[in-house]
Amino acid sequence: MRLRTFLFDLDGTLIDHLPAIHRCYCYTLPKLGYPAPTYEAVRRAIGGGLPKAMGNFVPADRVAEALAIYRPHWQETLLEGVSLLPGAEGLLRHLKASGRQTAVFTNKHGPSARIICDHLGISPWLDDIVGAEDTAWLKPEPEFNAWMLDRLAAANETTCLVGDSPYDVAAARVAGWAFFGVTTGTHSAAELREAGADQVEANLASWARIWGFEAAQQ
Repeated sequence: MRLRTFLFDLDGTLIDHLPAIHRCYCYTLPKLGYPAPTYEAVRRAIGGGLPKAMGNFVPADRVAEALAIYRPHWQETLLEGVSLLPGAEGLLRHLKASGRQTAVFTNKHGPSARIICDHLGISPWLDDIVGAEDTAWLKPEPEFNAWMLDRLAAANETTCLVGDSPYDVAAARVAGWAFFGVTTGTHSAAELREAGADQVEANLASWARIWGFEAAQQ
């Protein structure tokens, strides 16, 4: 492949963290007088960063109050209910062995993302792990893309993004990156294609096979 730099979203792409995220919403919202949200409601809300997601459940003038409850609880419990999605570690290992750059490029809280990647044992296969609050930007802001590529000394034309949400599609499109979608996260193949994705597969194992890394599916 001509591609040299593989950027991965985190939640719903490399990892399943939804049980922990849902648990924190269920802890936070009742403390403000709101009902605990359903698993599906939380799944549909995430992807654009925590403040934006929280705005789906509380009025704008109470988001800061909600975050002040959510964030300490999150820090205490973020490793309770997180797992790698099938094929994630194998694919990262095989990409690195083939000489490619690999990095996490997420709207998840950056320090949390690094703790999680260390905990799950995939940090050795990543050249960088970047997320919310590491910069002033989030996907799909073009400044975030440019900042990320500058850190990696990478080029737009040889970079791709693997992700599961319209935020990932938009980030790739604004930079002219190749985009490879997966449906292991928040959105269906139809929703990703509606957002502009041309290439969508069920999971990372499918992409590993297409890219010629069959052993990475194990």
